[in-house]
Amino acid sequence: MEDCIFCKIINGEIPASKVFENERLVAFNDINPKARVHILIVPKKHIESVKHLEEIDKELVGEMFLAAQKIAKDNNLEGYKLVVNVGREGGQLVDHLHLHLLSADAII
Repeated sequence: MEDCIFCKIINGEIPASKVFENERLVAFNDINPKARVHILIVPKKHIESVKHLEEIDKELVGEMFLAAQKIAKDNNLEGYKLVVNVGREGGQLVDHLHLHLLSADAII
């Protein structure tokens, strides 16, 4: 997507504090954190939201959760929260699927 801020981060047009990256995902610190650790895990494939997932995306979604597990371990998080907001009414601010990884002290 041309105007998608996450696509611009993925393409290197906007800098981000990346903590993880592979061929299908990128993860970076949220610029407006709601916890001591607040990382966004974003697929490089542009998918607007959970409502727009297709059967072909199920492996990618699983990979997002495994990446969250690895990042949590790398950050020594014993307990943490994983949140996906869907639609404006659900709190989604960027129209690109993303998973929030938050330390247990999160205010959500």
